[in-house]
Amino acid sequence: MWLQLRCGLEPKTLAALAVVLVAAGVFAAVHFWSGRPHSVRAPDPVEEAAHARTPPPAPDGVGEPEPSPGPPPGTGPGGHIVVDVSGKVRRPGIRQLPSGARVADALRAAGGVRDGADLTGLNRARVLMDGEQIVVGAPPGLSTSGGTTGVATGSGGGSAAAGPVSLNTATVEQLDTLPGVGPVLAQHIVDYRTQHGGFRSIDELREVNGIGDRRFADLQPLVGP
Repeated sequence: MWLQLRCGLEPKTLAALAVVLVAAGVFAAVHFWSGRPHSVRAPDPVEEAAHARTPPPAPDGVGEPEPSPGPPPGTGPGGHIVVDVSGKVRRPGIRQLPSGARVADALRAAGGVRDGADLTGLNRARVLMDGEQIVVGAPPGLSTSGGTTGVATGSGGGSAAAGPVSLNTATVEQLDTLPGVGPVLAQHIVDYRTQHGGFRSIDELREVNGIGDRRFADLQPLVGP
Protein backbone atom coordinates (compact mmCIF):
# COMPACT_ATOMS: atom_id res chain seq x y z
CA MET A 1 0.00 0.00 0.00
CA TRP A 2 2.84 2.32 0.82
CA LEU A 3 4.50 1.65 -2.53
CA GLN A 4 1.17 2.07 -4.32
CA LEU A 5 0.51 5.38 -2.61
CA ARG A 6 4.12 6.53 -2.89
CA CYS A 7 4.63 5.69 -6.57
CA GLY A 8 1.05 5.92 -7.74
CA LEU A 9 1.04 2.36 -9.08
CA GLU A 10 -2.05 0.51 -9.92
CA PRO A 11 -2.77 -2.87 -8.34
CA LYS A 12 -2.11 -4.78 -11.57
CA THR A 13 1.21 -3.13 -12.07
CA LEU A 14 2.18 -3.76 -8.48
CA ALA A 15 1.27 -7.49 -8.82
CA ALA A 16 3.36 -7.86 -11.94
CA LEU A 17 6.31 -6.19 -10.26
CA ALA A 18 5.98 -8.57 -7.30
CA VAL A 19 5.99 -11.60 -9.62
CA VAL A 20 9.13 -10.33 -11.37
CA LEU A 21 10.88 -9.78 -8.04
CA VAL A 22 9.96 -13.27 -6.81
CA ALA A 23 11.21 -14.88 -10.07
CA ALA A 24 14.44 -12.93 -9.87
CA GLY A 25 14.93 -14.09 -6.29
CA VAL A 26 14.32 -17.73 -7.21
CA PHE A 27 16.73 -17.49 -10.18
CA ALA A 28 19.40 -15.94 -7.95
CA ALA A 29 18.99 -18.67 -5.36
CA VAL A 30 19.28 -21.46 -7.95
CA HIS A 31 22.33 -19.85 -9.53
CA PHE A 32 23.99 -19.46 -6.15
CA TRP A 33 23.25 -23.09 -5.21
CA SER A 34 24.62 -24.53 -8.44
CA GLY A 35 27.77 -22.41 -8.30
CA ARG A 36 28.80 -23.41 -4.83
CA PRO A 37 32.12 -25.41 -4.54
CA HIS A 38 31.86 -29.24 -4.62
CA SER A 39 34.22 -31.75 -3.00
CA VAL A 40 36.07 -33.78 -5.64
CA ARG A 41 37.62 -37.25 -4.93
CA ALA A 42 41.29 -37.35 -5.72
CA PRO A 43 42.19 -39.94 -8.46
CA ASP A 44 44.18 -43.01 -7.53
CA PRO A 45 47.91 -42.75 -8.18
CA VAL A 46 48.98 -44.34 -11.47
CA GLU A 47 51.57 -46.52 -9.78
CA GLU A 48 49.05 -48.03 -7.39
CA ALA A 49 46.53 -48.74 -10.16
CA ALA A 50 49.14 -50.39 -12.35
CA HIS A 51 50.38 -52.42 -9.40
CA ALA A 52 46.84 -53.56 -8.65
CA ARG A 53 46.38 -54.80 -12.25
CA THR A 54 49.76 -56.58 -12.41
CA PRO A 55 49.64 -60.13 -11.00
CA PRO A 56 52.27 -60.98 -8.44
CA PRO A 57 55.35 -62.79 -9.79
CA ALA A 58 55.23 -66.56 -9.59
CA PRO A 59 57.71 -68.33 -7.33
CA ASP A 60 60.95 -69.51 -8.85
CA GLY A 61 60.47 -72.49 -11.14
CA VAL A 62 56.64 -72.29 -11.03
CA GLY A 63 54.75 -71.51 -14.22
CA GLU A 64 57.83 -71.49 -16.44
CA PRO A 65 57.53 -73.68 -19.55
CA GLU A 66 59.66 -76.77 -19.42
CA PRO A 67 61.95 -77.49 -22.36
CA SER A 68 60.55 -80.08 -24.74
CA PRO A 69 62.45 -83.33 -24.50
CA GLY A 70 64.49 -84.28 -27.53
CA PRO A 71 64.34 -87.61 -29.20
CA PRO A 72 65.62 -90.50 -27.10
CA PRO A 73 69.22 -91.55 -27.69
CA GLY A 74 69.76 -93.85 -30.63
CA THR A 75 66.57 -92.76 -32.40
CA GLY A 76 66.66 -91.87 -36.07
CA PRO A 77 64.54 -89.24 -37.87
CA GLY A 78 60.80 -89.58 -37.46
CA GLY A 79 61.04 -91.84 -34.41
CA HIS A 80 62.39 -94.79 -36.41
CA ILE A 81 65.71 -96.62 -36.53
CA VAL A 82 67.50 -98.27 -39.43
CA VAL A 83 69.51 -101.44 -38.85
CA ASP A 84 71.45 -103.86 -41.07
CA VAL A 85 70.49 -107.51 -40.54
CA SER A 86 72.85 -110.04 -42.11
CA GLY A 87 74.12 -113.53 -41.54
CA LYS A 88 71.92 -116.60 -41.27
CA VAL A 89 68.54 -114.94 -41.79
CA ARG A 90 66.07 -115.53 -44.63
CA ARG A 91 65.95 -111.94 -45.94
CA PRO A 92 69.14 -110.09 -45.01
CA GLY A 93 69.37 -106.39 -45.66
CA ILE A 94 68.48 -102.94 -44.35
CA ARG A 95 65.38 -102.80 -42.17
CA GLN A 96 63.50 -99.81 -40.76
CA LEU A 97 62.00 -100.42 -37.32
CA PRO A 98 60.12 -98.29 -34.80
CA SER A 99 62.09 -96.67 -32.02
CA GLY A 100 62.57 -99.00 -29.08
CA ALA A 101 62.62 -102.15 -31.23
CA ARG A 102 64.66 -105.10 -30.00
CA VAL A 103 66.91 -107.65 -31.67
CA ALA A 104 64.00 -110.10 -31.88
CA ASP A 105 61.99 -107.53 -33.87
CA ALA A 106 64.85 -107.12 -36.33
CA LEU A 107 65.10 -110.90 -36.81
CA ARG A 108 61.37 -111.13 -37.55
CA ALA A 109 61.66 -108.24 -40.04
CA ALA A 110 64.42 -110.18 -41.82
CA GLY A 111 62.18 -113.22 -42.26
CA GLY A 112 63.43 -115.14 -39.26
CA VAL A 113 66.57 -117.14 -38.55
CA ARG A 114 67.67 -119.92 -40.88
CA ASP A 115 67.52 -123.50 -39.68
CA GLY A 116 70.61 -124.55 -37.80
CA ALA A 117 71.76 -121.02 -36.91
CA ASP A 118 73.40 -120.85 -33.51
CA LEU A 119 71.78 -118.15 -31.37
CA THR A 120 73.71 -119.00 -28.24
CA GLY A 121 74.71 -115.78 -26.51
CA LEU A 122 72.61 -113.56 -28.79
CA ASN A 123 70.56 -111.26 -26.59
CA ARG A 124 67.29 -111.04 -28.49
CA ALA A 125 65.77 -108.76 -25.84
CA ARG A 126 68.38 -106.00 -26.31
CA VAL A 127 67.06 -102.60 -27.43
CA LEU A 128 68.50 -101.59 -30.81
CA MET A 129 70.23 -98.34 -31.70
CA ASP A 130 69.98 -96.46 -34.98
CA GLY A 131 72.64 -97.62 -37.47
CA GLU A 132 73.36 -101.00 -35.87
CA GLN A 133 74.43 -104.12 -37.73
CA ILE A 134 73.09 -107.46 -36.54
CA VAL A 135 74.99 -110.51 -37.78
CA VAL A 136 73.38 -113.87 -37.00
CA GLY A 137 75.46 -117.03 -36.73
CA ALA A 138 78.94 -115.46 -36.94
CA PRO A 139 81.68 -116.99 -34.77
CA PRO A 140 81.87 -114.76 -31.68
CA GLY A 141 85.65 -115.01 -31.41
CA LEU A 142 86.25 -113.60 -34.90
CA SER A 143 83.86 -110.65 -34.90
CA THR A 144 84.05 -107.06 -33.90
CA SER A 145 81.19 -105.28 -32.22
CA GLY A 146 80.25 -101.89 -30.83
CA GLY A 147 81.45 -98.60 -32.25
CA THR A 148 79.36 -96.70 -34.74
CA THR A 149 78.25 -99.79 -36.66
CA GLY A 150 76.70 -101.56 -33.68
CA VAL A 151 77.44 -105.11 -34.82
CA ALA A 152 75.43 -107.62 -32.78
CA THR A 153 77.03 -111.04 -32.56
CA GLY A 154 76.78 -113.35 -29.59
CA SER A 155 75.94 -111.08 -26.67
CA GLY A 156 75.93 -108.01 -28.92
CA GLY A 157 78.65 -106.12 -27.07
CA GLY A 158 82.30 -106.02 -26.23
CA SER A 159 85.46 -104.79 -27.88
CA ALA A 160 87.28 -105.93 -30.99
CA ALA A 161 88.86 -109.34 -30.55
CA ALA A 162 92.38 -110.07 -31.69
CA GLY A 163 92.70 -112.31 -34.71
CA PRO A 164 91.60 -112.38 -38.37
CA VAL A 165 89.09 -109.86 -39.66
CA SER A 166 85.63 -111.43 -39.84
CA LEU A 167 84.11 -111.25 -43.32
CA ASN A 168 80.65 -111.52 -41.76
CA THR A 169 80.91 -108.60 -39.33
CA ALA A 170 83.65 -106.26 -40.53
CA THR A 171 82.63 -102.82 -41.74
CA VAL A 172 83.76 -101.17 -44.97
CA GLU A 173 86.30 -99.14 -43.00
CA GLN A 174 87.71 -102.28 -41.34
CA LEU A 175 87.97 -104.19 -44.62
CA ASP A 176 89.68 -101.18 -46.20
CA THR A 177 92.61 -101.70 -43.81
CA LEU A 178 93.45 -105.08 -45.38
CA PRO A 179 96.31 -105.12 -47.91
CA GLY A 180 95.12 -104.67 -51.49
CA VAL A 181 91.55 -103.83 -50.44
CA GLY A 182 90.29 -100.33 -51.13
CA PRO A 183 86.91 -98.72 -50.39
CA VAL A 184 85.34 -100.05 -53.61
CA LEU A 185 86.43 -103.65 -53.06
CA ALA A 186 85.46 -103.45 -49.39
CA GLN A 187 81.95 -102.38 -50.44
CA HIS A 188 81.80 -105.33 -52.87
CA ILE A 189 82.58 -107.69 -50.00
CA VAL A 190 79.82 -106.17 -47.85
CA ASP A 191 77.34 -106.33 -50.76
CA TYR A 192 78.13 -110.00 -51.37
CA ARG A 193 77.69 -110.72 -47.66
CA THR A 194 74.28 -109.02 -47.65
CA GLN A 195 73.02 -110.76 -50.77
CA HIS A 196 74.13 -114.25 -49.77
CA GLY A 197 73.47 -114.14 -46.04
CA GLY A 198 77.13 -114.04 -45.03
CA PHE A 199 80.28 -116.04 -45.76
CA ARG A 200 80.19 -119.71 -44.83
CA SER A 201 83.86 -120.20 -45.67
CA ILE A 202 86.85 -118.13 -46.71
CA ASP A 203 86.77 -119.74 -50.17
CA GLU A 204 83.59 -117.79 -50.96
CA LEU A 205 85.76 -114.68 -51.04
CA ARG A 206 86.87 -115.77 -54.53
CA GLU A 207 83.33 -115.09 -55.80
CA VAL A 208 83.49 -111.41 -54.88
CA ASN A 209 83.94 -109.13 -57.86
CA GLY A 210 87.52 -107.84 -57.94
CA ILE A 211 89.24 -110.62 -55.99
CA GLY A 212 91.52 -112.86 -58.05
CA ASP A 213 93.76 -115.76 -57.08
CA ARG A 214 96.70 -113.58 -56.10
CA ARG A 215 94.67 -111.22 -53.93
CA PHE A 216 92.85 -114.13 -52.37
CA ALA A 217 96.20 -115.69 -51.43
CA ASP A 218 97.22 -112.44 -49.74
CA LEU A 219 93.95 -112.13 -47.82
CA GLN A 220 93.42 -115.76 -46.83
CA PRO A 221 95.59 -115.70 -43.66
CA LEU A 222 94.16 -112.35 -42.59
CA VAL A 223 90.41 -113.00 -42.72
CA GLY A 224 87.90 -115.48 -41.35
CA PRO A 225 84.21 -116.28 -41.92
